[in-house]
Parts: sequence; structure tokens; C-alpha cells
Amino acid sequence: MANSINEKFHTKITLLSLYLLLFPLVANSYNPDYNLAINCGFSTNTTALDSRIWVGDNIDNSNLFTFIEPKTTNPSLKSSPNSLSNIDIPLTTARISLSNFTYSFSSITNTPVFISLHFYPTSYQNFDPSNALFSVKVNNNLTLLKNFSPYYEKEKITKEYCIQIKPNEKLSITFIPNNINHSNPYYAFINGIEIVSMPSFLYYTDLNDPKYLLKSLDFDNTEYQIHNDKALEMVYRVNVGQNQVPPNQDTGMFRNWDSDFPLYLEKEYPQSVSTVYGSDHPNYLNNTIPNYTAPEAVYFTARSYGMDVTEDYNVTWNFKVDSSFTYMVRLHFCEFDLLIKNKGDRVFQIFINDILAEQYADVIYWSGGNMIPVHKDYAVKMYSQNGSSEIERVNLSIKLQREPESIYTNYRDVIMNGIEIFKISDKNNLAGLNPIKHIIPSSPNRRSKSKKSPIVMFALVGLSCLLLAFIMGVIVFLRRRRFESQFEMKESHWKINNEGSSILPSHLCRCFTIVEIRAATNNFEDIFIIGVGGFGNVYKGYIDGLIPVAIKRRKLGSRQGLNEFMNEIELLSQLRHIHLVSLIGYCNEDAEMILVYDFMEHGTLREHLYGSDNEPLRWNQRLNILLCAARGLHYLHEGAKHNIIHRDVKSTNILLDEKWVAKVSDFGLSKVGPTGISMTHVSTMVKGSIGYLDPECYLRNKLTLKSDVYSFGVVLLEVLCARPPLDHSLDKEKVNMVALFKKCYNEGVIVEEMVDPFIKDSITSECLKCYCEMVLSCLHGDGNQRMSMSDVVGTLELALKLVMSGEDGKFDATQKGGSKAIG
Repeated sequence: MANSINEKFHTKITLLSLYLLLFPLVANSYNPDYNLAINCGFSTNTTALDSRIWVGDNIDNSNLFTFIEPKTTNPSLKSSPNSLSNIDIPLTTARISLSNFTYSFSSITNTPVFISLHFYPTSYQNFDPSNALFSVKVNNNLTLLKNFSPYYEKEKITKEYCIQIKPNEKLSITFIPNNINHSNPYYAFINGIEIVSMPSFLYYTDLNDPKYLLKSLDFDNTEYQIHNDKALEMVYRVNVGQNQVPPNQDTGMFRNWDSDFPLYLEKEYPQSVSTVYGSDHPNYLNNTIPNYTAPEAVYFTARSYGMDVTEDYNVTWNFKVDSSFTYMVRLHFCEFDLLIKNKGDRVFQIFINDILAEQYADVIYWSGGNMIPVHKDYAVKMYSQNGSSEIERVNLSIKLQREPESIYTNYRDVIMNGIEIFKISDKNNLAGLNPIKHIIPSSPNRRSKSKKSPIVMFALVGLSCLLLAFIMGVIVFLRRRRFESQFEMKESHWKINNEGSSILPSHLCRCFTIVEIRAATNNFEDIFIIGVGGFGNVYKGYIDGLIPVAIKRRKLGSRQGLNEFMNEIELLSQLRHIHLVSLIGYCNEDAEMILVYDFMEHGTLREHLYGSDNEPLRWNQRLNILLCAARGLHYLHEGAKHNIIHRDVKSTNILLDEKWVAKVSDFGLSKVGPTGISMTHVSTMVKGSIGYLDPECYLRNKLTLKSDVYSFGVVLLEVLCARPPLDHSLDKEKVNMVALFKKCYNEGVIVEEMVDPFIKDSITSECLKCYCEMVLSCLHGDGNQRMSMSDVVGTLELALKLVMSGEDGKFDATQKGGSKAIG
């Protein structure tokens, strides 16, 4: 059996290899109007091994481009002939200068173009490679590179950009040495330049086709457009699941596709899968995307778990990028497995930078069928670790996660075929953090060394003092941090004063002035109050003239103070999920503590269960709402970077938007859960709401993720019974809802004694049995015996399925219907 499998595998790889060898014959789906490759510093035209012609810049090619000589002319210089071979054209020669020099192109039409710059940091005659330090600009306006030093890469470098050429505009590329070092001046160099025209809307947004607007993953959650006044830098282009696809095997635009392993894929566990190449080609007949979008080799290879893998883990790719820029992330998909042919066959989740990008990723749903390529585009803003405006290298992750055990997919598996990541220009700048760590000073001769030795000694003493001060500062900082929770930030972190200043990074959420808040609430007029909680009054207001928001103002004497205020901002500004309430901003002027959220049109879940004049919710509505809330809590427990314990789960902290989608709110008491394998709980003070508290928590000060499960079990009972957890207006034996439920369950009188009369007739016995068993598990006295939030989600999905089966006689897993917004 094993030999048979190996033979099939080797046959598939052989067919794949043969196909890739023949691939250049069929790959070119796009013929660029403009296609120029310059071998800088070379005197003749050269043909590379892939048959591409590179023109020299030392001969008369004025019909193609103009080379503007620097003021101090430096000859083009060749590297050592033994160091490289013809396969490395254009890296065998370079154009080098101590002064500015420019390549100008006038025959490019009104079109976007790829610009590829090739650098090979090595010794060029009398030029020390460590003294290469320069900037690159386009049309003296757009900065591509600033104080760039290829030397620290130690290998060949290619920088690729997308730039829109305006009508009647020349394209000029200028190389500018950094001339601050006059004793041993820095120089600029370039080995090769490629300019290739590209389709107008390959990466730029077609405003006439909203289908391919980018989905923004920033906190405003809006659509994003890449206008033609923006420039792009290609930072990563990856063929997922297979080897590199070289430029001559692209679709005619000479793009290079790297392999994803081992550079970017976190683990090699996910399988590399591929289709058998032959007569089949991707199907572009339904015009989902043009056939030049990516090579067939990209769409015919992928990564997936494999249908028979039971272990759950994220398939993760990590990419280092510059902070302070917005990035376009394009993910390529093509379902070529013949088992996957209908909507709902393979549904999974996509996280980008730990933000949920797709709750129900279904390639067949997006593309319309098997063998049909499609891509999804996202915009994500990357921030520095400490929120500063300084550019630093940060990690951009892409994670695929199997759909939890549920009714929404036939195969619990994931798939992805390709990844492209582009940096989007900001204020005509694409220059980020360079590989240069420091500038190595030129070596002084012995005479100058003796003259400068006192200066050097003083400098060393000064540096030593600075280093000592820095070390002491770090020690003090770390000692302070030992006593601070990661999320419950202390007052010293914030430096709140009457002017409202705060060191909270401005990108996390908006900092409102008290004037804006007063204007939004008509100076906190009582008529705008929509709720009252432990923190204070909640007002409905309008910001920016039109946008409705909920404004929570801390009242004097509230038991929740600065810690809870800061904790909620810190948590909600970093947690983004469809079923967590979105924090828009805060205000801390004039001793006020104010939080601003998305306005939830239908208020709290409790308002639609009892104690108000609202029409009671139908049973299927209640299940949908509970499922939404459970998914939000499941994300806190297992989907966030750290396990988060909410600590105050109750029906008033489950809010409903205009579409009746539930979102979990109020994170003032939330706490990071156990962080180590050996840790099972967190010791803490008892906090929460009476009636919802986990007995283990208030008896043993033992807080776990299962504490939230207990509280949610109480909410499940509220929804079933339409009564509060503690009702002192009832007879003594009926005051405690949880105790009464357990008694009635054992006696078999749940329906008669506890179920809300409004929904009695709509609950089947099978659904009620499933629901009550879930409640009992959640309310178990031993936290270890309670189900997880993941299990709660699965059980609620089953209960909803039973309801839909009872109503419609049949349930189609591919039709999400009322639960489409769940996730």
C-alpha cells in the first residue's frame, strides 16, 4: 500500500516537473506594451539564459532611454569575472557614481508599470562595498529608497515597484549618494533596471468594478481603494506549496514567485498538494479574474491539512514588514480537488495579523466552481510594537484555521495557493527600515589615530556613561513591569492630566476631546441616556455629525475606576472580532473617564427577555443570538493572541445590533488567562455579577476559562426561562434560577415549571434535551467537567439545526441563512 502511494506521489511530481519545463511555452497570458531590461554599466546588448535581452547603457539607446551623466563621471565597472556567470545577468556589471545620476524614459504610455531595481553588493575596483549609501527617487517626487545600504544584505537584492505613469509625463529614476562622508565619500550604484507595463487594474482599484475593493482590516472596517496616485512596493510574492516560479514562467510580466518553505511557512506540517498537470487548465470563462493574474503553477499547487488529519493547528505564514505603512495582502485560491465541488464543502477561517479576515472562507462560493481561480484582497495597517511613529520591523502573519466542529462544512480543511504583499506609499514615500544597522566609519591612518585618541577616549567615556544609564533605566523599568499585568495597566502608564494627554498609542483608537463628547450628548442631557451600569450612565450620541455611538461615562463613586477604564481600552483596541463590541475611542479630560463604542440598535439581550415592553424573541432568534455571543467568547478563549477571561458574562453584556447580531461587551474586568502548560487557573480577587459567578471562583479564588462557561450557562438559562438569575419576588425555593433548574430537570418538569411560555410550542423535545444537557454541563460545580466554549458553539449549532429541521423538514449546511453573520 505504501509503495503504491509513493509511486502515485512520484508520478505526480514527475508530471509537475515536466509541466514546469514546458510551462514557458504556454504561460504568457499578457503581452506588455512596454518591456525594457537595462544591463547597467555594460557596453553591448546581452541575452540571458532565459532568452531575455538586456540592453547596455554604455551604447546609444536614446530611442529607449536617456542616461544623464553625473557631474563627476565615473566609468561603468565590472565585477570579478569569476564571481558570477551569465545566469546572473544583469549582476555582472554596475553603474557607480559619487554624484547623482538619472535614467529617463519618455516613450512609456499612460499606464502603470513594474519597476525592478537589481543590486549586487560586492567590491567594484576601488569602491568599498560598505560605502554604498544612497537614495532613489522617481520624478524627483516619490522616494523609493532612502539611505539605502545593500552591503548589509550580503547577497543580490531586487526591489520591485508599481507606479502609475501620468499622461505626457516622463519617467525618471534618480540615484542620490549620501554625501555626508567627505573623507571617504559614499556612492550610489545600480546593476540592472527593468520596466514592464502592466494591466491597469491588476493591483490598482477599478472604481467601476466594486467587486475587487480591498477589505480593510483596520478598526474602521471600511473598504479600501488603491488609487493611481499611489505607488506600491512588492515586498513578498509567494507560490504556496511548491517551488519558486521564476520570471520567465510568469504570465508575461517577469514576476518572480518565491517558495513558501522554509522562509515563510511556520511549520512544514501542512501538506503541499497539487493537481496532476496535463490537458486541464484553470477555468477563466466566468471572468472571476483575468488569466494573467498569476501563473498556472501557482493555482495548481497549494497547502492544506489533508482530509484525514485530526490534529488542530493554525497554518501560519510570517512576513517581516515595515511598521507605519498600510499593506495590500492578496491571497490566491483555486479548488482543484475533485472532492471539493459544491458550496460548503470546504469552509475555513482566515486571520491576517491576528485579525479575523474571513469567518467563512469558501473558495467554491467565491469562484463559482472547481478549477476556477480567485483572489481576495485586504488592506492592513501595520503599527510598531510600542505604538510609536518610528519605523521598525514587525511581523505580519497570515493564518488559516479549520472551521470548528460545526454544520457549516463537509470537510474540515483549509487551502491557499499564493500570497502577494504590497506596501502602499504614504505621502510619496515607500522607504522603510533599511538592512543597515550602523554606518562603519572609514579606517583612519596611524597619524590621525594618534591625534584623535583623546577625543576617542572622551567619546568612549561618554558612551560608557550613557550605556550605564541605559542599563539602570532598563532595570528600573523591568522592576516596575513585574508588578503590572499585561492588560490591567496602572495609572503611571497613562499620565492622565487635565489636558487629557495620554501615552496610549493614537492608532489603537480615537482620543476624543471633552468638547466633542459634550456636543455629541448635548452636554450629557438625561434624554440621551439609554442605559445605566456599574461603570455609569450610557448615552446615545452622534459623532462627526451623523454616526450614532454609545457613550459610557464613569459616575462618581463607581466601584470601577482607572484600572477598569484602561483595561477596557487596552483590550478592545487590540481585539477585533465580529462578535465583540467595537471600541471607537475614549476621553480622559477634566477628570472624566469616557468610552465610546459602536451604537447597538437593539440594546441588551436582557431587554428582549424580561423587564421591558419589547416583543419576546422567537426561539430560533434566541439561539442565533446565543451562538453569536458564544463565538465571541470562544474567540477570547482560543482565537486571541492570549487567552482572555471575560469575568463578567451576563445578559446585559450581550448587545444586539440593527441586524440582531450579538456582540459581547464590557471588558473592564477581563483578565489574561493561564499562560503556561502547567498553569490551570489564575488566582484573583472575586469580581463579577451576583447570580453569574462561578462557585469555584468565589469559594476558592480560582479563575479559569471555565468561569466564563459557567456564567454563560446562567445566560443560557435566562434565555430559556425569561427570568433573572435571582428573583427575590418569588417563593424562597424559586429565587435561585440555577438551583431551581437542576431540581426541575431531575424531576422531569422543565417545560411545565421553567420554559418561557412564549416559546414552549416552538421547542421540540429533541432540541430541549440537547439544550438542557448543554446547560447542565456549563453549570457543573467542577470546572474541569464543564464543556469548553468551543463545545458550546458546536452544541448551539446543533440546537439551531434541530430547530431548522423541525421548521423546514430539511437543513442545508451550505445555506447559512439567519446564522450567516455568526462567527
